[in-house]
Amino acid sequence: MSTQESMLKTGIIGEAIAIICCITPALVVLMGAAGLGARLGWADYIHLPLLGICLVIIVIAVMLNRRGEQPE
Repeated sequence: MSTQESMLKTGIIGEAIAIICCITPALVVLMGAAGLGARLGWADYIHLPLLGICLVIIVIAVMLNRRGEQPE
C-alpha cells in the first residue's frame, strides 16, 4: 500500500467519524445513554477542527496521487 493510499484512507475514515459525530446526533445519543450528556460542551471545539484537518489530509493525498509523487 502506498503512502498516498494510506493518507487517503486515513483522511476518509477521519472525515466520516467527524461527520457522524458532528452532523448527526450519534455522539449525543451515545453519551446521553451512558449518562454523560452534560459533558458534551467541548464537542464543537474538537469536531470542527477534526473535520478540517481530515479534509486537508484528503486533499493532499489526492493532489499527490495526481502528480504521482511520494511524500518525503
